[in-house]
Amino acid sequence: MKQYKSEEIKKFLINKWWQETHQKGSHCYLYNPQTKKLTTIPMHAKDLKIGTLLAILRQTGLTKNDLL
Repeated sequence: MKQYKSEEIKKFLINKWWQETHQKGSHCYLYNPQTKKLTTIPMHAKDLKIGTLLAILRQTGLTKNDLL
């Protein structure tokens, strides 16, 4: 699976109707008003770890194929 930066995932989710609610420290919180779900993205300089990326996708209801 391809590595992604936090900023890429944040932009991807915002294009999928997620809204940034706030940022606290190095973590960005996104909310989807349709599903009423909240997810957290760590905004670090390095690529997201695969497990973290998969957890974000699971929380948002998206799949690996949606990223392609």
